[in-house]
Amino acid sequence: MGLNVSNLCVRRCTQIAAPPDKVWEQFQSIDRLKAWFGIGHRLESYTPGADGKISMSVEFDDRVRPFGGNIIVWESGRELSIEDNWFDEDMAWPTSTFITFRLSADNSGTFVELFHHGFEKLGESAASEHEGYEQGWSNQHLVALRKIIEAS
Repeated sequence: MGLNVSNLCVRRCTQIAAPPDKVWEQFQSIDRLKAWFGIGHRLESYTPGADGKISMSVEFDDRVRPFGGNIIVWESGRELSIEDNWFDEDMAWPTSTFITFRLSADNSGTFVELFHHGFEKLGESAASEHEGYEQGWSNQHLVALRKIIEAS
C-alpha cells in the first residue's frame, strides 16, 4: 500500500463507524477537507487526485507561513500522501517530508491513520524537527473527521 512510512514519524489515529468509501468522501473537495483538516492551520488550496496538490498556511512570528506540496499517492478509499515543505525559502527544509492519511476497513468501520513522516531525510536536524512536530500535532483533525461522518 502506497508510500513507505519510516520509523521517525508522528502518528495519530482514530476509528470511524463508517466504511472507507464514506470516509474517503471527505477527501474529495476543498470544502469537505477544510471542514476537518483546516483546523489549526488554513487550507488555502486543494486539488484532489493523482496529479493534485495542497497549499496550507499557519501564522507565527507575525507572518503567514505557507506550506504543502504535490499529492504523490492518491489511492481512492485507501491513501492520500502529499509532499510537505515550507514555501518560504528561509523556512524550507532541504527536502520535503510527507503527510499521509491511510484508511483501513475493520469490523467496526474504518481505521484512519495520519502520519507526518520523512524526518530522517533532514540529517542532523531530524530528531529535533520530529520532536517539535510530535508535540505540535494533536488528534483534533481526526476527531473532527469522525464527528462529521458519524453525524451524517
